[in-house]
Amino acid sequence: MSRQDEAVLTIFERSRPGRRAAALPAAEVPEPPLEELIPAQLLREAPPRLPEVAEPEIVRHYNRLSRRNFDLDTGFYPLGSCTMKHNPRLNERVAALPGHARLHPAQEPKRAQGALELIWLLQESLAEICGLPHVSLQPSAGSHGELAGLLLTRAFHADRGEARHKVLAPDTSHGTNPASVTMAGFEIVKVATDARGGVDMDDLRTKVDDDVACLMLTNPNTLGLFDENIAEIAALIHGVGGTLYYDGANLNAVMGHSRPGDMGFDIVHVNLHKSFSQPHGGGGPGAGPIAVSERIEPFLPRPQVVRRESGNGSRPHYELDHERPKSIGRLRGFQGNFGVFVRSYAYILSLGADGLAEASETAVLNANYLKARLSAGRAGKHLPVAFERHCMHEFVLSGRPMKKELGITTLDLAKRLLDFGFHPPTVYFPLLVEEALMIEPTETETKESLDSFAAAIDQILAEAEQDPEKARQAPYTTPVRRLDEVKATRRPVVRQRFA
Repeated sequence: MSRQDEAVLTIFERSRPGRRAAALPAAEVPEPPLEELIPAQLLREAPPRLPEVAEPEIVRHYNRLSRRNFDLDTGFYPLGSCTMKHNPRLNERVAALPGHARLHPAQEPKRAQGALELIWLLQESLAEICGLPHVSLQPSAGSHGELAGLLLTRAFHADRGEARHKVLAPDTSHGTNPASVTMAGFEIVKVATDARGGVDMDDLRTKVDDDVACLMLTNPNTLGLFDENIAEIAALIHGVGGTLYYDGANLNAVMGHSRPGDMGFDIVHVNLHKSFSQPHGGGGPGAGPIAVSERIEPFLPRPQVVRRESGNGSRPHYELDHERPKSIGRLRGFQGNFGVFVRSYAYILSLGADGLAEASETAVLNANYLKARLSAGRAGKHLPVAFERHCMHEFVLSGRPMKKELGITTLDLAKRLLDFGFHPPTVYFPLLVEEALMIEPTETETKESLDSFAAAIDQILAEAEQDPEKARQAPYTTPVRRLDEVKATRRPVVRQRFA
C-alpha cells in the first residue's frame, strides 16, 4: 500500500495507553497536593482526554499531514487576490532570533525598547509606502483592518456631530468589505462596474449624497485593473464630506510607484501577510495595519507606539501612548502579531525602496505575460479575458465559452490543475464575471513556471475537446478525490467523538 493510499488517522486514533513522548524523572522534592496549588473550583473531575503517542509517531503523523496539503514550497500557487509569493527564509531566521521570539508580550516598555523601536520603524516605513503620515499596527488581518477603518470613519463623523449611514463599495469588492460594513453598523450600497472594469462614474454620481460615510475601494481592483478615474472619485466623496478607504489587498501591484495617500485616500489597510513576506493561509497569523491622514489620526486605536526624544544627547526612547481621548479604543490584546512585524520589516530593509518598486514591476510583468499567453490558442478561445485591458498584478478569465462549448466548468478546470502540480486560481470571483477564474502569478515566479501553467491549461482544454468527463471527475492524484463542497460547507464535520 502506498503512502498516499494509507488510511488517515487522527492523533487520537494513534493513541495507545501508556505511550509517552518523554519519560520524566521522579521529583526529588515533596510534591504538594494539587488542591493546595489550584483552587478547588478550577480542578478537573477527570484528567483531560489527551493522546498518548511516542515522539517518532508524533513527528511522522504531522509530517504525513503536511504532505497532504498543497503549499507554496511545492509548486505554483496563482490564487487570485491572495498574493501567494515566496517568503524569503532570511526573514524567518530574523523572526526566530531569541530577542524577538522569546520576548513576552506583557514586558514593561522600558525593557522592550528594541521591539518598540522596530514597531515604530515599521510604522514609519508603511507611512512612507502608503503616503499617509500615521499608522497603527494593531489590526490582526485585512478584514480586521477594514473594521478598524470603518470604526475610524464612524468616530470621525460622530466627532463632527454627524450620523451617516451609507458606505459605498464596488460590485468587484472583496467579500469582507460588505461584512465589515455591517459589523460597523453601516448600510452597504453597491456601485456598478463600467465596460472598462472600473467604477461606473454615472452610477456613483447617483449614489453620492450627504448620507455617505465612506467609499471602500481596492485600486487596482479584483479584476486586476487600475481605476483611471481615481482623482474624480476622491473629489466626489470628499465633496460630500465622506472618507475614502483603500483596501490594500492589492498593494503588491503598486508599491514604490503610486501611493494611496497621493490618490486621495484617508484610510488604508495593508496586508503584511501578503505584500510583505509573511507566510499565510489556513487562518493566520497575519497583520492588517492601518495608515491614516491627519484628520483621522486622533481616532487611532490606543495605545500607539510613539518615539520620545531624550535630553542630554541620549538616545530617543519609545513608549505606549494611552492618552488618546478620541480613540476608538483597543482592537486586540497587546500590540499585534510581533513575529509578522519582524518578517515584514526585514523584507522592507532587504529590498529597500528600489527593490519594492521592482517587486511590483515584476508582479505586473508576470501577470501581463501570462495573460498574453492565455489569450492565444485554446485558452483564448474557451477562456477569454473578462476585460481586455493592460492589467496590473492579476487578471480574470471567463469560463463561460468553455462551459458552453466543452461542457466543463471553471471548477472542473481548477480540480484538473491539481493533477498537473498547480494550485488552482481563485474561482467564481469576482461575481460579475460568469465562470470567473482569477489568476495572480506574483513576482517570484519564473517564466518557465508561467509557461508550464499555460501549457497545462492548454492540455486540459485539449482533453475536454475529446473527453470532458476526464475534467469532470478530477482530481486523480490528490490524497482525496473530489469532495461534496456544498455538503462540506453546510454540514462540516469538525469534531471527533471519543469511543
